[in-house]
Amino acid sequence: MTNLLIRLFVKDYKNISSSKVRERYGKFASIAGIATNILLFIFKMTVGMLFNSISITADAINNLSDSGSSLITLTGFKLSGKPADEKHPYGHARMEYISGLIVSFLVLFLGFELFKSSVEKIINPQEANFNAISIMVLIVSILIKLWQSMFYRKIGRMIDSTTLMATSVDSRNDIFSTSAVLAAAIITRSTGYNLDGYMGAAVALFILFSGVKLIQETISPLLGMAPTKELVDKIYKKILSYDGIIGLHDLTVHSYGPGKCFASVHCEVSADQDIMASHDIIDNIERDFLKDEGIHMVIHLDPVVTDDERINALKAIVEDILQKISPKISMHDFRVVFGLTHSNLIFDVVVPYDFELSDDELAELISDKIHEFNRTYHSIITVDHNYVPEGNQR
Repeated sequence: MTNLLIRLFVKDYKNISSSKVRERYGKFASIAGIATNILLFIFKMTVGMLFNSISITADAINNLSDSGSSLITLTGFKLSGKPADEKHPYGHARMEYISGLIVSFLVLFLGFELFKSSVEKIINPQEANFNAISIMVLIVSILIKLWQSMFYRKIGRMIDSTTLMATSVDSRNDIFSTSAVLAAAIITRSTGYNLDGYMGAAVALFILFSGVKLIQETISPLLGMAPTKELVDKIYKKILSYDGIIGLHDLTVHSYGPGKCFASVHCEVSADQDIMASHDIIDNIERDFLKDEGIHMVIHLDPVVTDDERINALKAIVEDILQKISPKISMHDFRVVFGLTHSNLIFDVVVPYDFELSDDELAELISDKIHEFNRTYHSIITVDHNYVPEGNQR
């Protein structure tokens, strides 16, 4: 059904990589959410007021708030689709993360309100008149919420939208809350025991937990997340497939929202290779990444001496020293400035963020080890940290 609706209402639906098409998907999902949640609100509010059911009335208000969440999502997609301008040269795509954060806080607020009202029901239980009509409305509501959850999740995955994924979780929470109301209605109708408040409290705790988790997931992209291992491996594999590239390091990847990915990396080429030829390779890589992956890539050219036996021997010695200190350490940009009385060994060391030594302590330790090997060797060390998942730097 979702695929049919997409074909009917999303123009050029196959071109998901287009920011315009992505915005259409988001608007379509948001409008569908507003319409279905308003219908649920009308039906539940009518039934709740007719049969004096505070739990169904509360569930109706929850659906009305879901309509508000969908309206926020719609606004977020509209704002995130704005083109870049002078003040925001990287675009406005992160507005979608902000709208997702607002939805997450609404989930948390509703969970708190539901828990509070549930405790009040436990302390002061109120008699409700459940009948076949109210039970049928709840069953239909659960089915609609199940469709909503799958609908949001499918489109959220298609366009890589954290906001729609958060809305999918919110719809899933509504399934549990409405199911609890339904269970309480059936038990109350069958046995006379009023479990409305207890069911509501249990569901409220689950919603609160989901709200906290959603906030964590939506804040992370705003703070700046490390890229996935799959993306990093893909970048390395693609760059190393070009003739003339013998290595790379210092990869950074940062996102300004879906479809706004920027990256930079240092590519190693032979120092003997013609500089114009190397520059042409770099240009081709940058263009191909933007065309094929949608990534704005900036590459720094690093010439590497590969045929100097003396430098290669010193590099191997330093690498051995580093591995003995810790296998977590790696090195790049190694070069040597030879002198009459001493020689400077200049290189960068990459360490994980949780390394047991501070940057200064590590640099001093490495310098001491090299000095012990040969007192004429002085070290000039720059300590770097991985900006990509550990184990992906090569």
